[in-house]
Amino acid sequence: MKNIDRRTFLRGTGLSVGLPLLNAMNPNTSVFAAAPQPSPNRMAFVFFPNGAIMDSWKPTGEGDSYVQSDTLKVLDDFRSDINVITGLAQDMGRAHGDGAGDHARCASTYLTGAHPYKTSGADIKVGVSVDQAAAQQVGFRTRLPSLELGLRQGRNAGNCDSGYSCAYSNNVSWKTETVPMAKEINPRLAFERIFGTGEKADESRRRRDFYRKSILDLVRQDAEALVGQLGKDDRAKMDEYFQSVRDLELRVQRAQELANIERPDIDLPDATPSSFEEHMHLMYDIIALAFQTDSTRIATLMLGNAGSNRSYKMVGVNEGHHQLSHHRNDEATMDKIRRIDLYLAEGFKYFLKKMKSIPEGESNVLENSMIVYGSGLSDGNRHSHHDLPIVLAGSAGKTIETGRHIVLAEETPLNNLFLSMLDRMDAGVKAIGDSTGRLTEIDS
Repeated sequence: MKNIDRRTFLRGTGLSVGLPLLNAMNPNTSVFAAAPQPSPNRMAFVFFPNGAIMDSWKPTGEGDSYVQSDTLKVLDDFRSDINVITGLAQDMGRAHGDGAGDHARCASTYLTGAHPYKTSGADIKVGVSVDQAAAQQVGFRTRLPSLELGLRQGRNAGNCDSGYSCAYSNNVSWKTETVPMAKEINPRLAFERIFGTGEKADESRRRRDFYRKSILDLVRQDAEALVGQLGKDDRAKMDEYFQSVRDLELRVQRAQELANIERPDIDLPDATPSSFEEHMHLMYDIIALAFQTDSTRIATLMLGNAGSNRSYKMVGVNEGHHQLSHHRNDEATMDKIRRIDLYLAEGFKYFLKKMKSIPEGESNVLENSMIVYGSGLSDGNRHSHHDLPIVLAGSAGKTIETGRHIVLAEETPLNNLFLSMLDRMDAGVKAIGDSTGRLTEIDS
């Protein structure tokens, strides 16, 4: 069996398709073979808007004997893979003399820990986000430095929250202090970011013809040559991988067809699924596939823009989310938000299941990742920026001790967690935002 380099790609018609980790990439069949190379660590950040009902979010007790909360019970199958962390804050999300605008600040500070300059004009300024701090240092190791996804686009111009530019509400990823990273909401185009679109001549025809064939058809000759060099276990792994790619292709295509049919009745951008759940699941799958193929090791996903007023009729909530978040402690209203919180947590469970199902060496992709799921607000009614709802999934190659409720001192900067994550990415970053040090409490 021939040894294969970890950075091997299948190529065809301008495409470059990454591969999962194969045994042939880490040969250890001989006593003289080099030690297997460790799998890379990845990081992903999932943002949900409007905070949560914290008395239903926070577990009781701490350490590994904690009692899970009502909202997060749906994650019990992955209890050993996650940490629930309480006590984290984003102080820069507070007004600091700038008055109202907590929703815009909660998104723009979520991954930056920097205070946004209050403007509705073009002179926006906040800070570099943790994902882009990592991408600047290690993004060269993969074809895509990072991947930014969302479920609603939103505009970057104009006033969206009390004098704050819409750019602050609609982005969590910032390349520089003044440049947000545009997120992709179209699953097909997100898929193309990973695999490319081939030759650029006659682009409209190319895109149409491209999707009449599977990506796997376009790299078939290269794939067949590679498979002939693999052992039995690797051939089975490649078959499973090719099937997952093809399944995702078909689902993306089907989602677009349904969206095109139903668009007159639904306020959605072109070529996005009409079903929120299907859209969310597709984006989670795309991140998982990007990590599996080592196309990128850094991703963000916004489940909603800051202040999102989406309704969740699938769980019996007809009112807008933002409207409900100003619940004034009305129990009936708070119960509706709990249903939204639970529904979004179930979506995150889907992502964890997908990531854990992908084998990688002697572990899986989830174990070799760090995934932050949370919001830049805790109590949406009070616009609280402390004691944020945060789940950290994955152990970054067993360097994070999981299975715990970690209770931190009040006002611990969220960016301390980010700094510790950057260390595990070998990013060499000394500080980010308002960080005051590493979050050693997560260490194994």
